[in-house]
Amino acid sequence: MSRPAKILIVGPSWVGDMVMAQSLFSTLKAQADCQLDVLAPAWSLALLARMPQVSQTLAMPLGHGQFGLLERIKLGRQLRAEHYDQAIVLPNSWKSALIPFFADIPLRTGFVGECRWGLLNDARSLDKRLLTMTVQRFVALGLPRTAELPPVCPQPSLAISPAQQQAVLEKFVLNPAKKVLALCPGAEYGAAKRWPTRYFAEVAQQKLAEGWQVWLFGSAKDQAVAAEITAAVPACHDFTGQTALAEAVDLMSLASVVVSNDSGLMHVAAALGKHVIALYGSSDPHFTPPLTATADIISLNLPCSPCFKRDCPLGHTRCLEDLPPSRVLAAIAAL
Repeated sequence: MSRPAKILIVGPSWVGDMVMAQSLFSTLKAQADCQLDVLAPAWSLALLARMPQVSQTLAMPLGHGQFGLLERIKLGRQLRAEHYDQAIVLPNSWKSALIPFFADIPLRTGFVGECRWGLLNDARSLDKRLLTMTVQRFVALGLPRTAELPPVCPQPSLAISPAQQQAVLEKFVLNPAKKVLALCPGAEYGAAKRWPTRYFAEVAQQKLAEGWQVWLFGSAKDQAVAAEITAAVPACHDFTGQTALAEAVDLMSLASVVVSNDSGLMHVAAALGKHVIALYGSSDPHFTPPLTATADIISLNLPCSPCFKRDCPLGHTRCLEDLPPSRVLAAIAAL
């Protein structure tokens, strides 16, 4: 009896992209019996642990942006013992294709990217007009070259157990009886993706007055933004920088509604099946939308957006400044 195919996925470096990669994992598992191992940054292992399609995770020893040629060669040679049948490389960088090459994996799939002919022997050309969404590009790499595109993309779905939820409730001494509004006011890419903190504060104040709880989520980099909100609305529970990613995921699974900028946590909320109110400024909701049917995407669609800039090139950020809290509150009330 033949063994299941062993596939190594070289994962992306961003939270949102890692969530969207689950659509690829589901596609591969639906096609054939296979073992999926994911080589990914150490921070993402807790996220991957909540994806039942993944058999094994391997921590990438190099940080984002590090080249580390000798380390990549060494890791590739170590992985030869795993006898992978295929590698699928999701990042488009040249260096990301080195480990599968030195691991002697016979089929190495990915987009051409940074001239990766040779490193990849199943190099695909990316038609951005056909594959308009990041998730479509990931899923396409798991399909035969002859597959009809754009592909159908399964919705990401993170698995959370009641025991995990109870553990975070007890650790942070939280009341599960009240409705929870989760706010994700950060966006690591830049200020042009962040709805004004005073608007988040106004939404928080209104929902607290209605008897809700308001929890703030984000990394340590978002603490300054969250501090502006809690300065105006002290009753918010600020989890920014206070939780591991696994704890943040488990806590967010308890929320009734999530209001978020276009960020990794927005994609986490969508994969948890939460009702997401997604706020778009400089980015494109058609390129990286929350992958759930229970999402309200709010974008003013100004002529100058999406510009994909970290900071507004025109200096006014009207794409977010002109989006009032009343619109978000109305979306919550409509539920």
